[in-house]
Amino acid sequence: MSTHELYVNPPSGPGREIPATGDARFSWEYDMADAGRDRLLALYQKGKDKQWDGARRIDWDLEVDPYDPLGTPDEALALHGTRHWAKLTEKDKGELRRHYASWNFSQFLHGEQGAMVCAARIVESAPDLDAKFYSATQTMDEARHAEIYGRFLHEKVGMLYPINDDLQTLLDDTLRDSRWDMPYLGMQVLIEGLALAAFGMIRDTTDKPLPKQILAYVMQDEARHVAFGRMALRDHYKQLTDAELREREEFVIEGCHLMRDRLRGVEVLENFGIPRKEAEEFSERSEFLHLFRKLLFSRIVPCVKDIGLWGERLQKAYLDMGVFDLGDSNLDLLMTQDEEIAERLDAERFAEEERQRVAEVTDAIAAGAGAGAGTGAGTGTEAGEGEE
Repeated sequence: MSTHELYVNPPSGPGREIPATGDARFSWEYDMADAGRDRLLALYQKGKDKQWDGARRIDWDLEVDPYDPLGTPDEALALHGTRHWAKLTEKDKGELRRHYASWNFSQFLHGEQGAMVCAARIVESAPDLDAKFYSATQTMDEARHAEIYGRFLHEKVGMLYPINDDLQTLLDDTLRDSRWDMPYLGMQVLIEGLALAAFGMIRDTTDKPLPKQILAYVMQDEARHVAFGRMALRDHYKQLTDAELREREEFVIEGCHLMRDRLRGVEVLENFGIPRKEAEEFSERSEFLHLFRKLLFSRIVPCVKDIGLWGERLQKAYLDMGVFDLGDSNLDLLMTQDEEIAERLDAERFAEEERQRVAEVTDAIAAGAGAGAGTGAGTGTEAGEGEE
């Protein structure tokens, strides 16, 4: 079935074209022995070692209820507790869960395609060969993520939403900028930070095994991507003038406001007949949204501070948003936990598969022994009859 047949609201056209600016850069320095490049080369090696196949690593045979794909409790739905809630039938509530899951995973899908394009842009525009090498592995990672989210939506949910206008705006701004570091800043810091917050909240709250697998494995990759952006930008921003740093801080402030104020799933409520202004009010009162925003900035603020964008105007913006203190969060610890969760999930799955294999072998041996004993008994009887 064509994806366009599954969209709740039709997207504007079959695709989107964003005019590209900036230079494609080649480097003629192929010696990777420079000690200063060891960190990125080690990350490149890890990127190669950690490649995986979404068709094999994920158990796609797991059943998913399209009307409760994530096990979302009533309290997490923005309409809960409003005058509209009592009017909903159980079927309506299931449809509402389906729409929210579709909206969330559709934005994940569109964001991953954007990340793939941005990673490819970094391959093209980054001045250093080691950065190009790593970005090539990330491009493959993002392609895999888009493949996985697309498959989940097509096969398990059966519904898609177009890209949110404000996510599209942030992607457009990131890709239109001619400066080579902006795809890093827009994608690796802001959009990846947003994605990690959303992925992590669902990963840690869902009791459904298939989406938990998908999110855990994707987040394992994303931990490397954020580390890459931090390394590359930290070194580069040490060389910029105050004016150049202020320009990038303005970009971060605008991007943070876009993500905080606009990514609320209002489109879902509009599809249920709720006027936009009222839908926005319901969404703003949602405890689920407040938790998401807190988690969102727990990833972004410490990363922004770490790469050296911590001017007075940016600090004031974070104070106004109530997230300034998150600048001291331990980002490395969060990323380590993301990797460990995926590894633990793998270990649990492999242990269960091993138990099943052992049980199958044990049953086969027992069945074989029983068949052998029966054959032996029959042969003995026949032998006795022959002796008579």
